[in-house]
Amino acid sequence: MVNQKTRAVTFAHRSEEQFARLLDYYCLRWEYEPQVFVLEWDDEGNIKESFAPDFFLPDYGYYIELTTRRKNLVARKRRKIDRAKELYPEINIKLFHPGDFAKLMMKYEAHSPEPAEAPKKKRTG
Repeated sequence: MVNQKTRAVTFAHRSEEQFARLLDYYCLRWEYEPQVFVLEWDDEGNIKESFAPDFFLPDYGYYIELTTRRKNLVARKRRKIDRAKELYPEINIKLFHPGDFAKLMMKYEAHSPEPAEAPKKKRTG
């Protein structure tokens, strides 16, 4: 089942589309990047840095941010989320790391867009 809303959205990453389809399947209302949180202003009051979480679940009052495999992006997103929570303590944001997302997709019999790396085998001899 594909919700018309999912088709109308241009997602930044394939994992976001997969997550939206999962939400649609379970009839959970969602909004894609509905709000931008300002994190830093310059001396003139212009926005220097902001953060727009990937999803908002209006029935639960929760924002969700998905991450990619690149560690530098995960750290940057974590910093932005921490700053957003500091400035806007009333918001609830959950960061889904790549492993979290893969487990979620496996649990609901979907496929992760980026398969987890297989454990490295020990070399003998």
